[in-house]
Amino acid sequence: MHCKPHTIVDKIRSTANFRGEVVELRSVVFDCDGVLIDTISSWRIIHEHFGTNSGPMLDQFLKGGISDEDFMADDIRHWKSVQSEIHRDELMRCYQGVSLNPGARELVDALKDRGINVSIVSAGVDLLIGSIAQMLKVDDWASNGFQYCEDGFLQDEGIVRVPAHDKSIMVEKLCRINGFTPQQVCSVGDNHTDLSMMIPGSRFIGFNPSKEMAFNGFRKAGVPIVEGNDCRNLWPHLFSGEQFPE
Repeated sequence: MHCKPHTIVDKIRSTANFRGEVVELRSVVFDCDGVLIDTISSWRIIHEHFGTNSGPMLDQFLKGGISDEDFMADDIRHWKSVQSEIHRDELMRCYQGVSLNPGARELVDALKDRGINVSIVSAGVDLLIGSIAQMLKVDDWASNGFQYCEDGFLQDEGIVRVPAHDKSIMVEKLCRINGFTPQQVCSVGDNHTDLSMMIPGSRFIGFNPSKEMAFNGFRKAGVPIVEGNDCRNLWPHLFSGEQFPE
């Protein structure tokens, strides 16, 4: 990760935390699926390609009943039950046509113009998340992925880099590498599991929740909730009531 030099007046980048104290915002950490892009699951897109679904395993996973490793292996098993050999290129083609949410590019650009470090921490598929990270030119990103044989065919187990229920691991790493304090970080997610990004002292904004479980989780946590998928509507919550810059 590379931090930009402090060339902006501090008060311009400052906002208030939940206790009303003014702190400098230096980093915004986004989930990707449902936040920056117009799909709630990069995993579901592959399921749609093969005509499969996670079934009851998804509910168990969202409730923390099974591990990321087991959930990923079960998804792969479903896909291979339809097609025994799946090449990496075919998985990549599944994501053709995935679009950014409205205002995603503009929001990231505006944040970077203010010297804010922008990162993506996603439990989604690296084939898609990496391409979005490159498209938006974010400072850093992390997501989960697959294992392939030497010829590029999908193996039976995935690679867990970002545990869906413990995304704080990557947010804490981001802080260590860049010298951020938690108070200087705000995370943004669309699911209740994304609340794990909110390391003690940091902020969180619930964005574009589509599941009742997400709404309930955000309300219980007492975090701001931004409905709808226009990323520019996050700005007043990031910068204490400011409107998105023209």
